[in-house]
Amino acid sequence: MNNKEFKFSSWAIENKMTVYVMMLIILVLGVIAYYSMPREDFPEIKETKIYISTIYPGNTAEDIERLIIDPLEEEVKNISNVVKVLSTSQEDYGIITVEFDEKITVEAAKQKIKDKIDAKSGGEDWPSFNGAKVEPNVFDLNISEEVPILNINIKGDYPIEQLKVFGEHLEDEIEALQEIKQVDIRGAQEKEVEIAIDIYKMMASKVSMDDVINAVRSGNVTMSAGNLVASEQRRTIRILGEVENPADLENFVVKTQGGAVYLKDIASVSFKEVDKTTYAREFGKSVVMLDVKKRAGKNMIEATEKIKTILEDAQINHFPKDVSISVSNDQSSRTLNQVDDLVNNIIFGIILVVGVLMFFLGFRNALFVGFAIPMSMFMSFMILHALGYTMNTMILFGLIMGLGMLVDNGIVVVENVYRLMTEEGMSRIQAAKEGIGEIALPIIISTLTTVGAFVPLGMWPGTMGQFMIYFPITLSVVLGSSLFVAIFF
Repeated sequence: MNNKEFKFSSWAIENKMTVYVMMLIILVLGVIAYYSMPREDFPEIKETKIYISTIYPGNTAEDIERLIIDPLEEEVKNISNVVKVLSTSQEDYGIITVEFDEKITVEAAKQKIKDKIDAKSGGEDWPSFNGAKVEPNVFDLNISEEVPILNINIKGDYPIEQLKVFGEHLEDEIEALQEIKQVDIRGAQEKEVEIAIDIYKMMASKVSMDDVINAVRSGNVTMSAGNLVASEQRRTIRILGEVENPADLENFVVKTQGGAVYLKDIASVSFKEVDKTTYAREFGKSVVMLDVKKRAGKNMIEATEKIKTILEDAQINHFPKDVSISVSNDQSSRTLNQVDDLVNNIIFGIILVVGVLMFFLGFRNALFVGFAIPMSMFMSFMILHALGYTMNTMILFGLIMGLGMLVDNGIVVVENVYRLMTEEGMSRIQAAKEGIGEIALPIIISTLTTVGAFVPLGMWPGTMGQFMIYFPITLSVVLGSSLFVAIFF
């Protein structure tokens, strides 16, 4: 072998059939990867933060801090890898945010917190409510699962309660999709039973607040009454005592000593909406809105298409004709446009490269350079899909930016081979071997220096670092693929 030759490229030139098979494999796997990569707006970011929330009704913010927050903070602040502990106390509720360093996974951090919390809340001095220990909730948040991918608005000449029924039907249908994590309904409030006690009547009847609470609690319960064996069959007996009509509460006996005192004698019972906490409007008109949230790593485009199919079916077969369903804030349309822009840039890049180089290297050599663009992209899709990445904004940004640089290696290789053929009079095979050999090391170093310039973007700490790291990784894959194509193909 000539000293000027690069052994890998020389091997590729001498084994044409093997290279053709490799090209076919990359082409097929690249196409499959392009269509199977999940589409989403932003990459999946997992913050190393664990949250501990506790509900303790009937207590002030000071009591929540003293009884719940302070004891839990003492437990978690000594856990290894903890960077910061923040807490918020308010009436009936408290939450603690525990931030860990990046040396620990979210799952491991969550388990450490759970172990400490379980040990503390299981103690004898831990507060109780309604005869049970107050149970802190330990959870983590995934940003990509908290942002709705679209909103569904339901409106019509119907009361909000009826529109909410329509919304609950859609909620059940959409949550059954494997791509969907949850659906939240906004603009329609839950209802609750309110027992408004007249304090003067209660005092006159010598009834205490505990009497009322115990009467409602014991009267609104379904319990097991054992088993009945008859005709060689065992049947379970249940006593149904749960209240279905709020008006039934009025006949509950709250006191029997000195004559029966009914709930209606000292209080009024009503069934009404809870205090309004959400509002939903479309063009100034009240609607019932559904926030649809996707599972992390699932294909947003496929999820949106399935949801729209469900909406069309509901509009035709389940809802009245005068009920209108509309979709707003559809994030999939933006992602779809970004993917289309990438495809258009690839096609335009091939045409531009071939058109410009045709005047300097001839049409045939220009096609060789243009061939490097789709092959490098298909190889990039294959690698990114194998790494488990999704087609998101940062990946697409890296692909589009790399598109302008990946032809450099191909141009240098083709031009040098073309020079040896025309000026040195070498044969095609010898020119290819020596042409690549002369510039193999320079283009490898050039590619590495280009990639190295973007490496610091992936070294940012915290959430921003997790977000930006996709860009240098994508660019490295694209430029590495173009280098591989330039040397071997």
